[in-house]
This record gives sequence, C-alpha cells and structure tokens, in this order.
Amino acid sequence: MTLSHALEITPNIIENVLTNLNSVIKTKIRQAQASAEFEQVEKEMHSAFVEAERLVLAEILAQYDVNIPFIMLDEKEYRQVIRCEQTYTSAAGQIRVERSLYRAKNETQSICPLELRAGIVEGAWSPVAAKQALIAVSQLTPYEAAHLFGELGAMQPSKSSLDRLPKKLNLQWEEKRETFEQSLRQQFEVPEEAVTVAVSLDGVLVPMQGGVVLPGDSRYEEASCGTLTYYDEEGEPLATRRYGRMPEHKKLTLKEFLKDELSHALDCQPNLQIVKVADGAKDNWTFLDQTLPKGISVLDFYHAAEHLKKAFEIIYGVKSLKATLEFKKYRSILRHDERGIEKIIQHLSYQLKKHPKKDSLRTELNYFKNNRKRCQYLKVSEANLPIGSGIVEATCKSLVSQRLKRSGMCWKENGGQAILTFRALLQSELFDTAWELLNKEYLSEIKLPENVISFPGKHRKNVSE
Repeated sequence: MTLSHALEITPNIIENVLTNLNSVIKTKIRQAQASAEFEQVEKEMHSAFVEAERLVLAEILAQYDVNIPFIMLDEKEYRQVIRCEQTYTSAAGQIRVERSLYRAKNETQSICPLELRAGIVEGAWSPVAAKQALIAVSQLTPYEAAHLFGELGAMQPSKSSLDRLPKKLNLQWEEKRETFEQSLRQQFEVPEEAVTVAVSLDGVLVPMQGGVVLPGDSRYEEASCGTLTYYDEEGEPLATRRYGRMPEHKKLTLKEFLKDELSHALDCQPNLQIVKVADGAKDNWTFLDQTLPKGISVLDFYHAAEHLKKAFEIIYGVKSLKATLEFKKYRSILRHDERGIEKIIQHLSYQLKKHPKKDSLRTELNYFKNNRKRCQYLKVSEANLPIGSGIVEATCKSLVSQRLKRSGMCWKENGGQAILTFRALLQSELFDTAWELLNKEYLSEIKLPENVISFPGKHRKNVSE
C-alpha cells in the first residue's frame, strides 16, 4: 500500500506567512522611498523571505510523518514508541517538527519514518541542505564554509557540523563505492569527437596523523591522483575524469579505478588511441605497461627535462652558465629531434667517461636509458598526442594540495578521503549524478497496515472503508 497523507498545512500558517511578507514588502518600499540604506533594506527583505520559507518547509516536512500504532519496513514490524519534536537543518535554516519514532521487537535502535520518507541525511540535514554543505566544505575549510553560509543569510550550520557531515557521507560512499563508481561510468558519456584517451597517475605528500616522520619533524604520506583525459584529433582536451585516494600501499584502489575506467571507455569507443603518461617512478610503469591495454607510453617531458638539467648541473656545477646553456641546447634536441633521446644518451655516456667517479651522473644516464622508448617526443607530438602529465600534476595541486595542505592541517584517512572523493567528483563534473546515488541511501519506503491512512499528529481508520 502506498503511504498517503491529506495535505493538512495549517491555513493560519500560510495566511500568517503571506500577511507578514506583505507587511514587510510594504514597509521596505516605504523605507526605500525615504532613501533608507539599500544594503540594510536588502538584508531585512532577504531575512523575511527566508523566515517565511522556514515556516512553510516545517509544515511541508511534517506531512512526511507517520502517526499510527505500527508500520512495516523491509518485511519487519515496527511499533510506535514515542512522539517528540526534532530540529533539522534545511537550506533555509533550522526547522522544528513533531515526528514519531518506531522500534522493532527485541531491538534497541529506533527508526523515524519522517526521516526515511523525506530522505533526511544523517538524521539532521534536508537533502538540499546536505548537498549544499557538502559542496561548500569540499572547496573550503569548515570555518570558511560556516562564514560563507552566515553571509548568505539562510542556513547557518556550525563549523563542527560541517566538519562531521562529509566524514559520515564518505562512510556511506565507501561502503558501496564500487557500485557507485560503476553507476557513474554507465552514465558518463565519452565525447563523440574523442580519438585519444590519456591515462596518468601520480602522488603527492599529505600531512597525516601518525604518518612517517620526515625531515623537519612533519608527518607525511603519499596520496595518489589519477586522470583519464579525452582528446580530439587536434590534440585538444575534451573532458577529464579525476580521482584521488588517501595514502595506500601500491595505490591499489586508484589503479583498479583507472583500469575499470579505461575498460569502460574502450567499450564505448573501441578505436580510442591509448596514451600512458607518467613520471619515471617504476611502480607507475609496472602498472601502466603491464596491467593496462597496449598503447603509447610517454615519459612526462617536464620530468625528463628536470633530470636532464640535473645531469648538466652534475657535470658543470649548479647554476653555472655552461650547465644552463648545455641544458637549453639538449632540451631542445630531446623535444624536437627525432633522434633526441639517442643523442642525449650518447652525450651523457661520453660525459660519464670523462667523469667516471660521478655516480649521480650514472644515475641520470640510467634514467634515460630505462625510459628510452618513452621519450619519442617529436613523433608523439606530431601525432597530436600529449607528451606531458600536466593534467595529473595539476590535479595533484588542485584536488589535494590546495585543500589538504593548508597551514596546520593534519588528516586521518576517512576525513581526507571524504574531501578527495567529493572534490574529485566536483572537478569531474559528476557531483550531481553522484549525489543522486548517495541521496537514495537515505530514502526508504514505509508500508502501512491495510485500511489505515496516517495523518500528521493523529491516526485513524480510513473512513471510506
């Protein structure tokens, strides 16, 4: 049986709201005619409409309440145990309603039909308010978000409630993460004009509670970032899927995500050219070359250039003019000569013979030897394919560093992952879709006994029977 209510919003409430609004509007018009300060008039007008919205929302939310002796949920009977008032945070601010609580036999945990039917988030937030709060705290610190909401003049959640909300939501997300991610893939459309997909991964240190102590007595561990970027035939990026994970051994969750995401992309468009771009970390290439489908492997040009610069500083001295000139010359060769990598290896081999005791130069030479096949920059760029991992580097900065590495910050896994998960969805333009999936976890269908209609504040048999 579908639960139904007669719409019993108290007529006096609506009349009072409209009367008060009408009075405020007339008053503000008179004040404006008298040249009152517009900023103050605007604030007071906004407050009046917000207060009216709160009053009406409270009446509407009350319609989701159930007030009968017992209900059914998941084939289990729950008996009414109490009616009491509760305050919820809506997008217009706090609203207070009376609701019923129910409990199954031999259980200690009560359920609230009003919350289950309305989709109240974590027992405190309306869906719209929770979504707005989550977006804000994904971008700002809880303190900054609380200040912003205060200025907006509608809901005004506390700093502590804004801190708790994403952590609780992340627990829900992680519990069904694989299912949610699969749903997002199915709803994501690979751009029709895409001819190339580039896969990249990288790491960035974040301050962790209980992390490994590094020089300077700071505690840092490596979070991981991954991207899939789609390019058109001119080499212009079309869309990027970003992903971030808190520190994890071998980046296993990130790698599994990238593998599944790429597999879905190829299912949609089998002819996509795969390009794998990363720095020289061995673990990255073990994954990219051995786990993912075949494609073109590219050592990030800017990392290669850094190693080339270091090689010449070893030979000629740090900040020497000779080192600078040689670096610029061979950087151009590496980038624009079809035999660039071979010439680099040949030249560094010659320099190592002249300076056989410089083991650090041997290290740089081996770096280029080990990545020889990944340094075909002229050939790759002429095919309008990416030669740099700038997108994943930027993701490390914008997704992780700008939010998790503020002064004095130190993170636990769940708190940090909450920020990375929802911040990445925002940056990938998938947040709205993801929120629809997550919000459904807070909705449940409540069944009533036959021949019973529930009304807020009362219960009775269906008079039509």
